[in-house]
Amino acid sequence: MTEASGAQGSDGRLIGVFGAAGFGREVMPLLRKQYAAAEPQAQFVFVERSAAPDQNGVPVMAETEFLASPRAKAFVLAIADGEIRARLHDMALRSGAVPLEARAASAEVFDRATLRAGAILCAQSIVSSDVQVGLCFHLNVFSYLAHDCRVGDFVTFGPHVTCAGNVIIEDRAYIGAGALIRQGTPDKPLVIGAGAVIGMGAVVTKDVPPGVTVVGNPARPLEQR
Repeated sequence: MTEASGAQGSDGRLIGVFGAAGFGREVMPLLRKQYAAAEPQAQFVFVERSAAPDQNGVPVMAETEFLASPRAKAFVLAIADGEIRARLHDMALRSGAVPLEARAASAEVFDRATLRAGAILCAQSIVSSDVQVGLCFHLNVFSYLAHDCRVGDFVTFGPHVTCAGNVIIEDRAYIGAGALIRQGTPDKPLVIGAGAVIGMGAVVTKDVPPGVTVVGNPARPLEQR
């Protein structure tokens, strides 16, 4: 595929969604709704390791081609794995690309909440008051991040996650669909360590150490077999 491919023009920005799998194909419509009217010459592409057939009518560009392009370019990382997201983020920045936020029209961000660049806020998601969120956060559909939480970089919330207030979630943690995280207190927040994985539907009632996977109700470390 060449940069001239696709329905959009080639004079505007090149806007890439890294990842053409299921989540990427959900994020692309959000981006087009946000940016296409203001940037009619923008070219929207999926970015994968190698060029591939179009996905949902959108060209798929090889990662090397996107990164090497001299055009003004921007990106969103629609990949769940926080480690991969961090690596691609650094590569994209070094290429001169800038991160974009993808926010559904029904997503809400309340008072004094701050999000660093590259967040994806899906439909019916909520970031509540006095929350601080790091780079490239994923907040999937119907997920809720309550007041006074602190979230690190490259953290992922699956669909229907409920995270109560005064919780610290460190870098690259993954919170599976339907998980519930108990509220902490201002003087003793509940902490989910860096790289921890919270299984689907888990009910987290106490701190989770870094790198540990927990499952169940109440959530306990996953036994290795």
